[in-house]
Parts: sequence; structure tokens; C-alpha cells
Amino acid sequence: MSKNMGLLGRKIGMTQVFTATGERVAVTAIAAGPCVVQTKRTTERDGYTALQLGFDDKPLRLTSKPVLGALAKANLKPKRYVREIRLQAGAGEGIEVGAELQVADYFKPGDFVDVTGTSKGKGFQGVMKRHHMSGFRATHGTHEFFRHGGSIGCRLTPGRVHKGKRMGGHMGDVRRTVQNLKVVEVIAEKNVLLIAGAVPGGKNGYVVVRTAVKRRPAAQA
Repeated sequence: MSKNMGLLGRKIGMTQVFTATGERVAVTAIAAGPCVVQTKRTTERDGYTALQLGFDDKPLRLTSKPVLGALAKANLKPKRYVREIRLQAGAGEGIEVGAELQVADYFKPGDFVDVTGTSKGKGFQGVMKRHHMSGFRATHGTHEFFRHGGSIGCRLTPGRVHKGKRMGGHMGDVRRTVQNLKVVEVIAEKNVLLIAGAVPGGKNGYVVVRTAVKRRPAAQA
């Protein structure tokens, strides 16, 4: 298996499991696969090595004709979630277009993974929730000024508001990666991963599960 192999999946939710010693572990259940290989990228042809994977069936009526035509050449069905998994040069040998990748073939208990997803959207939030500012004092004659951000600049120098100034605005709904999460259990018959800890996004959100780039596999640890 390639060191940076990954699969697409969907977050089912969180639950808890108990280890052999009776320790309770909070886990996130992820339906990871089966993923269908839709396209292969090679260093010779494309300049890099990657597998384009598809996950979760998509109705034909929601798919454009150009996409249907491209998939028909390989006798494939459209998928809702399609992403490329970059691999090391020369990796992915033996995996052909149309192959189904199962979770048990690439992950096992004790492995460490990086999970990428889209965080929950919080809408427009002020500086106290978005940037953890303390707010203004609530005594000594203060009126209608409790959760404001305070001064944001000066009319003399620099005479403008700096880019990146921490202010109120849209919070959440961004791509985030949580690294070094431990695989607690693999339910092969259901293609489900139980991963210790939380992962970005809400229930039924799509995620990418990849071999951790900063940890060695359990067999080599």
C-alpha cells in the first residue's frame, strides 16, 4: 500500500466503543467506500501520479451529458463525490480504471489517518465567538457596548484598516484536516471505519481519509 493512499467516505456520526481493558473511547463512524477508480493519472502522461475516485451513486438525471459520455467509455456510473488522491511516483500499480477499493484493503486497526472535510457553517458571527475576544467591561457606565471589537485602526497612521484584521464575519464552512487520528476498528463487511476522536463536518458530510503523513504505519512503529 502506498504511504499516502486514501479513500473517500461519508461521516455517519459519533458513538463510543470499549477496549479490551474496559476503556471507553469516543469514535467517529465513517462509511469509507467502496470507491470506484474513474481515472488514473501517471507521471509520464500527466506529470504526476494520482487516482480519481468516485463515491456514492448519483442519479443519471442529475448528471450532465458530457460527464455521462466520459464515464460511458469506461462503463462507469456517475458518483456524487469525486476527488483525486495524489500518490507517490510509481504507486498505484495494479489498480485499473473501474476497480472498486474496499476499506479493509487499505486500513487496519492501529493505523493513523488524516481526515479532511468541510467544517460546519456557523453563519455570521461576532468577534467574541469568531476570535475569542473578551468584549468590553459591563460596569462603570458602559451602555450598548459589550460585544464589540473595539478600535480597528487609526485615521493618521496607517490611515486604513490592515488586511486580515480580526473582525466579525462568516464563520465555518471551510476545508479542514485533522491529523493523526487512530483507527480503532474496521468493519469490513460494511466498509465502515471507527476513528478515535472527532472529524470535520456534520452527519452525512463527505470526507477524505488518508494515511497519516506524519506517522508511520502500525506495523513499522
